[in-house]
Amino acid sequence: MTAKLKLVSFDLCPYVQRAAIALAEKGVPFERITIDLTDKPDWFKAISPLGKVPLLMVGDEVLFESAAIVEYLDETVTPTLHPEDALTRARHRGWVEFGSQVLANIWTVETTKDRAAFDAALAAIGSKFERLEAELGKGPFFAGEKFTIVDAVFAPVFRYFDGFEQAVDLEVFVGRSKLVAWRRALAARPSVRGAVVPDYTDRLLAFVRRHDGLLAGMMKQAEAARRSASARRSGVLRRPATAL
Repeated sequence: MTAKLKLVSFDLCPYVQRAAIALAEKGVPFERITIDLTDKPDWFKAISPLGKVPLLMVGDEVLFESAAIVEYLDETVTPTLHPEDALTRARHRGWVEFGSQVLANIWTVETTKDRAAFDAALAAIGSKFERLEAELGKGPFFAGEKFTIVDAVFAPVFRYFDGFEQAVDLEVFVGRSKLVAWRRALAARPSVRGAVVPDYTDRLLAFVRRHDGLLAGMMKQAEAARRSASARRSGVLRRPATAL
């Protein structure tokens, strides 16, 4: 590939992460341009048909939608991340869409103020994770030893919970040992680590707090409980001894 690549990004977007991971796995140099989605620049609105990120600028051409971007990269740059077999490749594309549905559930969990919607979304994530647990083999990745596009899709999914668990454990990995092992393998992958800014977790938790939904409330309660427990421990340590 000779055309200069530019990836138009937003710091928290999981779909941008998919493209960034694919580029890194293929060793393709690219420039990352970060925009503020709450104040989209005019040049971005002019070239983004849906007003969304990611965009991949390939010379003078612009690709939009992460699935199209990742497929283009896989068709034009080695090593390929999709399986060679057509049937297996089609099944993997189905799991890519499955991952997008998990992201929709996560969006509800991190933003909603409605208890019923929160509970339903969290239950849906648990159900989908149970289905994934049944699908996984020996690992370390989705299809075994080879890192695939499905891995690039689920790395950002799991990264959400790395952030959430800094404040509160939603317990969606309990009893799912294969999923836990897959999550750890993805977190250790250089392409995955490099797909986000260093302070990603802080930005994610700040985003949740700004939405002030149920998850933000759970985070506040957990933080208050930790402070209270810490204060009690400190009080015990500082309490003066009394004569018997």
